[in-house]
Amino acid sequence: MAGGSFCKLRSSALADRLTPERRSWLMSRVRGKNTAPELRVRRAAHALGLRFRLHRKDLPGKPDLVFPKHRVAMFVHGCFWHRHQGCPKASNPKSREDYWAEKFDANTSRDKRVTSELEALGWRVITIWECESRNNSELSDLIRSLVLEEA
Repeated sequence: MAGGSFCKLRSSALADRLTPERRSWLMSRVRGKNTAPELRVRRAAHALGLRFRLHRKDLPGKPDLVFPKHRVAMFVHGCFWHRHQGCPKASNPKSREDYWAEKFDANTSRDKRVTSELEALGWRVITIWECESRNNSELSDLIRSLVLEEA
């Protein structure tokens, strides 16, 4: 029985192993652009002969890659931050659940709003998920099909 009490204490009171200061420092290191998945997507697009612009500030949401010739705005989303449905990386933190729910809702609402704004301006919006960027050949096939074949 004593072991059961410890497990309850451990799962609820000690959900985060880091101090709030250390967690804050760690989260401050999460980049918004030039991430590893984004760089993989750039390399794959460039290898396909596609030319693009990065983070165009004149477009809603500053898309990660913009293919002007094809009128395509591409976002490279992290599965955790943008809640990729069905992906194990889109797990929910156990601590501060209300904070995270609000954060994730704001992110997904912004994604929908930005997509609508870009489409209203005549852009085709594509999202590449972090987990889709892992395999180079599959990533190239995906980019080819989304950018070139749907044009």
